[in-house]
Amino acid sequence: MADATNLLDLTGRVACVTGASSGLGRAAATMLAQAGARVVGVARRVGRLEAWQAETTGETAIVAADLGDRDALADIAELAAEPFGGPDILINAAGINTREAADDVTDDGWDRTIHLNLTVTFMLAKRFAPAMKARGFGRIVNFASLQSRRAFAGGIAYGASKGGVEQLTRAMAEAWSKHGINANALAPGFFPTELTGPVFSDPELAERNARQTCIGRNGEMEDLRGPLLFLSSNASAYVTGQVLFVDGGFTAR
Repeated sequence: MADATNLLDLTGRVACVTGASSGLGRAAATMLAQAGARVVGVARRVGRLEAWQAETTGETAIVAADLGDRDALADIAELAAEPFGGPDILINAAGINTREAADDVTDDGWDRTIHLNLTVTFMLAKRFAPAMKARGFGRIVNFASLQSRRAFAGGIAYGASKGGVEQLTRAMAEAWSKHGINANALAPGFFPTELTGPVFSDPELAERNARQTCIGRNGEMEDLRGPLLFLSSNASAYVTGQVLFVDGGFTAR
């Protein structure tokens, strides 16, 4: 039986984190590096990626690329595998929320949301799965959402994409877990990020969301550490196809 003290140790593992330039993706990339993984951060904004790399202790690399460009995904996957080899861990944290009301949804807004939040999540995993299969180990952690199961105003495209992420996670598990690749998802509650800026810019709304939780507060980045490391490590060897809501009990009420 493995030493329980080492279950969350990621030393020697390679992780690829999308959306690593800001928000939850950046926090995830930092946490994995602190746990010993060699981390490749992927995002569009090179300046912010460089800032993350400069501030992060450990072995890191960056790939500045636009995940919104469908034709570039194969090249992005190759670039992400160059610094340390194919990743053992894939964190799909990149995302977009256009916050368009149902009657105002545009073709472009819908297509960009579904592509970045759902299509990229699958296509990158598909690119990395063969090497994970060959090693007999892989951890895919997708970012779902409260809107995977709850309908919020202005969130019809985002909610559709995140509902898709929940089902995609189960389908990934069915397809690949027999090869040692576990696929799970984190569904964060309200955390202060660039994506949730409109929520936290309204103190009354932020406080109302905090009161909706069982714990009585909104999320802090440190709250992601345990769940993220659990799903990325040997600790979750018999956990796959699951969605873990890290929401302070928001969805329990």
